[in-house]
Amino acid sequence: MPKQVDHRERREAIARALWRVVEQRGVTQLTMRVVAQEAGMSLGQLQHYFASRTAMLSFAMDFASEQTAARLHQGLDRLGARPHPRDVLRLTLTEMLPLHPDARATSRMSAAYVLEALHDEAVHEQARRGLVQGRARVEQLVRQAIADGHIDPGRDPATETNLLLALTGFTSLIELDVIEPEEALAAIDAHLDRLFSRHGLAASSA
Repeated sequence: MPKQVDHRERREAIARALWRVVEQRGVTQLTMRVVAQEAGMSLGQLQHYFASRTAMLSFAMDFASEQTAARLHQGLDRLGARPHPRDVLRLTLTEMLPLHPDARATSRMSAAYVLEALHDEAVHEQARRGLVQGRARVEQLVRQAIADGHIDPGRDPATETNLLLALTGFTSLIELDVIEPEEALAAIDAHLDRLFSRHGLAASSA
């Protein structure tokens, strides 16, 4: 009997090929023909799975998000049954930075997706929805840490969430060799130390 084609598996293979194109050649080379070549198939075969560049890009971004979530779950498992919220936030932030090959591919994929979202209303809404959900998860961690007494109750959860997510801006500095990854990690640790010190920032701003 002929081998059954796993359509999900084939789409994931195309998504990984798209990641490689973005990572190795840049977003300007992101065409369906180039991705098909990278995936080892004809353009017609690729179009059987994705009718447009936007559909292909959207799936690749969703798949990247799934892979990031899987790595976060693995990291949480390593932290144990009751991880400290500081460790959970550190894991969440560092996974968003290009500190290893998978995260670097996802980071560059995200940058390409944002550029696409600026000019495509449907992609814009999908990208916005994903970011809103991600931000909400971080804010929930912050709110829980405040409720559990790990963070000073006088802090505003929304503001602290925005400050934490601002740390992911280190991505560009790392990618363009402005700072070393170790420097970004040191800054993240310093910020988390201040956040989880009940009097750290209050004293420094007095």
